[in-house]
Amino acid sequence: MAFASTIFPHDLVKEIFIGAKGKSSIAKLSGQTPIAFNGTDVMTFSLTGEVNLVAEGTAKGEHTNGADTIKIVPVKVEYGARVNDEFVRCAEAKQLEYLSAFAEGFSGKIGRGLDIMVMHGTNPATGTPATTLIGTNSFDTNTDVTDVTYDNTNPEGNIASMVSGIGDYDFNGFAMDKTFASDLASLKVNGVPQYPELGWGATPDSIKGVPVDVNTTVSAVAGKHAYGGDFQNAFKWGYADVINFDVIEYGDPDGKGDLKRYNQVYLRAEAWIGWAILDGSAFARIEA
Repeated sequence: MAFASTIFPHDLVKEIFIGAKGKSSIAKLSGQTPIAFNGTDVMTFSLTGEVNLVAEGTAKGEHTNGADTIKIVPVKVEYGARVNDEFVRCAEAKQLEYLSAFAEGFSGKIGRGLDIMVMHGTNPATGTPATTLIGTNSFDTNTDVTDVTYDNTNPEGNIASMVSGIGDYDFNGFAMDKTFASDLASLKVNGVPQYPELGWGATPDSIKGVPVDVNTTVSAVAGKHAYGGDFQNAFKWGYADVINFDVIEYGDPDGKGDLKRYNQVYLRAEAWIGWAILDGSAFARIEA
């Protein structure tokens, strides 16, 4: 099998992002939409008041509302790995084993990266703020997101404050770190656990009918414990249906020394993902 620069086939791209969903709270809780390389427009309407009942022969009423367009602009993420240079000479079946393992790993990294960028607005690889790419398009940098102060003695009260903070929006998604999940699992009334589904570190798909996810990405930035809100209606994400794949045989693509000197080749994949917080006031976070 010959390699240089190639594009993963559509079916493999789809498979990778299905796998990414298993590692991402954001992907699990929200709707996914196709996006183009040059961005995708999402129309939003601010409709105040209610519909007007019109009697026969009477004038229609006036309504105050507004419309806006939010653009989902994809950002490029990349991940690479060094492998022994036997990769370029071994049998095709062995090469496919390498590729299958790499694609599976890349899938997980995309899922974690999506969460970290959306929740915290940081570069997943460095942990530093990615303001040039993210701007206010993350929960931690969006000033409309409601802040709830973490109280490990009253986790249910924290969640109630989140629900109250998002007003008329639906509370249809909740992502928490292991610390907050442990707080809920430890909550007892008359000695009876109130959230037995979280016992022993379990990760249920829903609690009290609300979709949930327990993920270490939530606390990738210290002091953050949970994010919740209207993931179904006030958030969109998607990916471009292309993943670039390169097998680099020469040079120092990752700063770890000359590939030929170490008898290695470098596998690198690049994907494009994008998202939009349609209204920050539809979300809340629990933080110390």
